[in-house]
Amino acid sequence: MIHVLLDKYQVFVPPPKCLQKTFVAPQRHMFGPGPSNVPPRILAAGAEPIIGHMHPEMLEIMSDIKSGIQYAFQTRNNMTIAVSGTGHTAMECAIFNAVEPGEGVLTAVNGIWGERAAEMAERIGARVNSIVTSAGGYFTNEEIDQALTKHKPVLFFLTHGESSTGVVHPLDGIGDICHKHNCLCLVDCVASMGGVPLYMDKQGIDILYSGSQKVLNAPPGTAPISFSERACQKVFNRKTKPVSFFLDMTWLANYWGCDGKPARIYHHTAPVSAFYSLRESLAILAEQGLENSWQRHKEVAEYFHEGLETMGLKLFVKDKNARLPTVTTIVAPPGYDWKEITSYIMKNHNLEISGGLGPSVGQVLRVGLMGGNSSKASVDMVLEALRDALRYCHKSKV
Repeated sequence: MIHVLLDKYQVFVPPPKCLQKTFVAPQRHMFGPGPSNVPPRILAAGAEPIIGHMHPEMLEIMSDIKSGIQYAFQTRNNMTIAVSGTGHTAMECAIFNAVEPGEGVLTAVNGIWGERAAEMAERIGARVNSIVTSAGGYFTNEEIDQALTKHKPVLFFLTHGESSTGVVHPLDGIGDICHKHNCLCLVDCVASMGGVPLYMDKQGIDILYSGSQKVLNAPPGTAPISFSERACQKVFNRKTKPVSFFLDMTWLANYWGCDGKPARIYHHTAPVSAFYSLRESLAILAEQGLENSWQRHKEVAEYFHEGLETMGLKLFVKDKNARLPTVTTIVAPPGYDWKEITSYIMKNHNLEISGGLGPSVGQVLRVGLMGGNSSKASVDMVLEALRDALRYCHKSKV
């Protein structure tokens, strides 16, 4: 009888030998456009014991997170949460909830994120139009006004910190222009939040989202997002349900205690450890102070830019006022293979920088100095690695 039971539970795929080895993550200097290095304090928070996602202590943590996001975004919006997922998840959450099939969306494309937003809107059946400028550029308020007049969308998408090109886009006045056209203003601040001045309420932004892995120095996997009262009127008076159940703000608003109802209903199992980490990262930002963080990122970026120019390297974004302090784009050194440079630096300096993305592929090197990584010591480390790479990497004679 025992042999019969053993036969019944016999497996045919053996345990993987790779999983019988102890895994140790390498220690690296994460100076690419993200993720950034996670400080010990945030790592320790993520290692705290698991509790239930509906436990009172968890709901209190979520309330703390909400307050931290309101501070980071400079908003008093009640409808402020963290989506369980990366910045892409928040981007889809914003578009899926604010737009119905057949409605118009206008995206400002000066890098890859405007392109992604356009594709997401197309996939749900929106009528999508785009205004496009060259990589490294940005749009004037007049250009945006003219495009809104022409296309009459219900939603306008703009990237504040375009990490693929290294541009920080001016925001003042754009929210008012959108509202003049009865259009919601959606802004991506994944690469800029905490590193660049940002005022959701004062700048008239209707939907704003970010990510945990940039300036916040938390692990990837949670994404702050906030909806203005104007946006809520649109989101909660839809004729059709959002295409995604997981990202339906009707459910998420209840789960986060934003809908005023006495009881919270189970929607999904939240990433408990990730919420611990996000809370701790927001606490660190609050302790440091937003103004101090903005100033430090600006000063460190300028110090880095001066060092690059002293080396003879050129910055991709020509307008100094439009340079994103958190992610610097460097013109790929002529005659060099950018892939060889990044590989050499990783191999010999244990340091990550990256090449371009989307429209900047092959044109730039990208260096991220975000949160705790935004320091002059980090800059010196990157500059030395670049000097070394330019000495030893192959340069063509052409």
